[in-house]
Amino acid sequence: MESDRLAPIPEFAGRAGRVLERLQRLYPVLIDLSLGRLERLLEKLGHPEQRLPPVIHVAGTNGKGSTCANLLAIAGQAGWRVHATTSPHLVDVTERFRIAGRLVDEATLLATLERIEQVNDGAPITVFEVLTACAFALFADRPAELAVIEVGLGGRFDATNVLTAPASCAIASVSMDHEAFLGDSLAAIAGEKAGIIKPGRPVATGRQPAEALAVIAAEAARLGAPLWLRDRDWTIAPRADGRLAYADRIGSLDLPPPALRGPHQIDNAGLAIAALRAAGLGLPDRAFDGIAQARWPARLQRLTGELAGRLGPDWELWLDGGHNPGAGAVLAETLRDWPHAPLTLLVGMKQTKDPAGFLAPLLPLAERVFAVAEPGQHLAMPIAAIVDASGGRAEPGPTVAAVLDRLAGQKPGRVLICGSLYLAGEVLKADGWRAD
Repeated sequence: MESDRLAPIPEFAGRAGRVLERLQRLYPVLIDLSLGRLERLLEKLGHPEQRLPPVIHVAGTNGKGSTCANLLAIAGQAGWRVHATTSPHLVDVTERFRIAGRLVDEATLLATLERIEQVNDGAPITVFEVLTACAFALFADRPAELAVIEVGLGGRFDATNVLTAPASCAIASVSMDHEAFLGDSLAAIAGEKAGIIKPGRPVATGRQPAEALAVIAAEAARLGAPLWLRDRDWTIAPRADGRLAYADRIGSLDLPPPALRGPHQIDNAGLAIAALRAAGLGLPDRAFDGIAQARWPARLQRLTGELAGRLGPDWELWLDGGHNPGAGAVLAETLRDWPHAPLTLLVGMKQTKDPAGFLAPLLPLAERVFAVAEPGQHLAMPIAAIVDASGGRAEPGPTVAAVLDRLAGQKPGRVLICGSLYLAGEVLKADGWRAD
């Protein structure tokens, strides 16, 4: 399997993409976890990371994107202006940046990238470091009440960890992933995630495996960071009437169910609420109803565009970007609770992932499984490797469109495309999706 360290950067479109491609040639690796290069660049830029509104810094293996979506929705419900940077993008690089709640326009992004390129003056720098500097530069001089900053990979040496004084941190579910960079045990990976905790700054965490939680709790104690731990310091649970009951040391909330689907999204919604309340930013209780408005692409997203049209009106077509064993487990938990319908899985993965671990909980729930790889999919795992990992259950697709065309004349059911955010990006392009 090809290493991320030597992998080519996924293609970027437009004029902003051409700047990123030039910068990529200065240090042509996808992942190199360190802070020194970015710290030098930020100093040349006048330290924009020190001029942000209150920051919620979000790490985790699974659920950090959904937690960010809930943070955005809650703050938006309160009428707050919110900056946000998340990764990866699925269709266009502008998806990574929201300025006061709105996607950055390409002209503004291009101008900021060109300024960074000029200031960097040919020094080695990774593309993710450039994008992180770009986020801070975009946010520093534009008014907002909150900034939501998602970790790219790990935490301790992730580029976003140049932030020294977040209002609070949130650590979503920790599981095995990116072992080549973060370590080969839950404790080691949790240690990297816990690297975002700062002295005296509150940190909230949702449910965690005991091995991971022990590491997070120890780091919080070492740094004197108040720990908001689920089922000890905050709770959230569904009620008989379908609403949610949330409670913490501040008080209780009566909430609508989250818009994002799946039992695990209750944890992500609760984590977002706990992180905001721990930060003491003064949000009114009504703001937390915003979890019913959260949106996040490729998180159990129902598709209704061009690809869905290939199947016909009686079919359901869904997309999920989960791609590691932990994501496979929570996805299977969700599928078990869905109304019964024949389920077909279309699975495509990245070369460096664990297909057997991802597929194990899902295979018993599917009537048919197809292995797919899209022509533009970054570092797509060979179809034969997915078939082997399924124990021969999976049939070669070979592409999403080819499978959908084969299914279209058959008895209607539910189709779920899953296994990779890079696959999700190609699927969203083909379905005609655009961020707003």
